[in-house]
Amino acid sequence: MSESTPRTYEVRTYGCQMNVHDSERLSGLLEDAGYVAAGEGAQADVVVFNTCAVRENADNRLYGNLGHLAPIKAGHPGMQIAVGGCLAQKDRDTITTRAPWVDVVFGTHNIGSLPALLDRARVQQESQVEILESLEVFPSTLPTKRESAYAAWVSISVGCNNTCTFCIVPALRGKEKDRRPGDILAEIRALVEQGVSEVTLLGQNVNSYGVEFGERQAFSQLLRACGDIDGLERVRFTSPHPAEFTDDVIEAMATTPNVMPQLHMPLQSGSDRLLKAMRRSYRREKYLGIIERVRAAMPEAAITTDIIVGFPGETEEDHLDTLDVVRQARFAGAFTFQYSKRPGTPAATMPDQVPADLLKDRYDRLVTLVNDIAWEENKRLLGRTVELLVAEGEGRKDAATRRLSGRGPDNRLVHFAAPASPVRPGDRVTVEITHAAPHHLVADTVLGVRPTRSGDAWERRTAAPAGPAAVGLGMPAVGVPAPLPDAPACG
Repeated sequence: MSESTPRTYEVRTYGCQMNVHDSERLSGLLEDAGYVAAGEGAQADVVVFNTCAVRENADNRLYGNLGHLAPIKAGHPGMQIAVGGCLAQKDRDTITTRAPWVDVVFGTHNIGSLPALLDRARVQQESQVEILESLEVFPSTLPTKRESAYAAWVSISVGCNNTCTFCIVPALRGKEKDRRPGDILAEIRALVEQGVSEVTLLGQNVNSYGVEFGERQAFSQLLRACGDIDGLERVRFTSPHPAEFTDDVIEAMATTPNVMPQLHMPLQSGSDRLLKAMRRSYRREKYLGIIERVRAAMPEAAITTDIIVGFPGETEEDHLDTLDVVRQARFAGAFTFQYSKRPGTPAATMPDQVPADLLKDRYDRLVTLVNDIAWEENKRLLGRTVELLVAEGEGRKDAATRRLSGRGPDNRLVHFAAPASPVRPGDRVTVEITHAAPHHLVADTVLGVRPTRSGDAWERRTAAPAGPAAVGLGMPAVGVPAPLPDAPACG
């Protein structure tokens, strides 16, 4: 490669929404340093793994991918591999011991150091490991390459002050650090000026926002302030903690028109005994009470959750308690996880670890119940008229009908028949729901199309000499930010 040829990069992301947002920062940093994204199918000069440490298979996945890249790197002189994120913060020097072909290891608190570390590794011809113990620069001050032209993540806090016995995140992300409200709102206004019409507010425990500067109602005030931003059509947030979920937040959600009727609130277990063992500072009745008040204020709200099956000491009675809460809560969907030991967490050394066969049986029963209820809840929407924000990529394959995808105000995924007139990601379509499945809805009738500034922004980003941009022309299926199934949302 000549000195004048830009080096290419690829960022591979695992884990939660916070990792996805961090990867946008990593891409922005690399492009700011002169790198360019590798083309589809091309081998990048720099491969960055942004890792998760929440689940047990995170380690196996990372080292398996690193092993796959070892011979590829050997055949590409000058190629570099970097590992960052939560697993890097946890494993540190272990990574370069197990995979000595890795060039850079960086932690959750110093993602801004990546370009300099890559340069240093290349000049010194040796691996660079830099792990900071506390945050020095809030990630939102760093350059960003957003994946979507019309929807954006906005981080309002990082870190966590809780001590859940199954979770390693507080040890890796540190104590909660809150951004000032003015900085958050300034970022959102700037995003709207660029064409963004939907933002998702991010925090490890998003509704505890304000604890650092002593304002108990800071989060509800922030939601209301988002309602005053012209051009901002949809506001979401993830993930709130039930212990800090207060009525002022429910009121702000219900009375701020652009705050969407959607709530993702981790349950983890429906057993009070296990919630205590998990150090979850709420009990099932409090959780169900929050849901009852949310639905009283917003009857059409879609509520989703995270649930862990097989926490140490879980009995059949505990599992039945969880199934009972699922029946009462009637979740629109749930991310369900089989408990896995994470070294360094109290739960990893607890007695009475649940045998694998029993864990699988309970997991299967839970998934069946969750899917049955989600399907029943989706069937209630048949015949309903819904406005969707159009997502990128083709929708569910249908031999008879070309379909696109979008999400309603409640964040449900809808595959709709492509209208005759062009429609772009970021535009709005009004549809009538004609079919329901457990994880999506189908609309065979499009009642209207509303071009938007967000659609204009997408078109500007993707415009090519071959003709006007349109949905379904091979663009990556990024769509609207939504909870990712790779790891439980923190909260």
